[in-house]
Amino acid sequence: MKIIRMSEMETFTTPKKVQGRKLLDRDGLVVMNLLLKPGEEVPSHKTPVNVLFQIVKGEGTIEVGEEKGEVQENDLVYSPKNIPHALEANKDKEFHVLVIKLPQ
Repeated sequence: MKIIRMSEMETFTTPKKVQGRKLLDRDGLVVMNLLLKPGEEVPSHKTPVNVLFQIVKGEGTIEVGEEKGEVQENDLVYSPKNIPHALEANKDKEFHVLVIKLPQ
């Protein structure tokens, strides 16, 4: 068993210019923890795999395709592969999101 303590993982600047932590990359499963500051966003982009977003802290907006929704702690959002998606933190709160890229 391997316990991954998110708070102990090293942070880095992602290609989308937000802080993140790579928690797991194994057998096609990738788990990232994005740490958006108030008002920060990840612009719309596509990924070649299905993605789950789990809100760990704060509130924000997630857009998948033509749909946009307000989300908060403990919400889970599914984004099918090759569909544009974006994230945005509310102006007054940090927004921490687990991004789970599912194996094909």
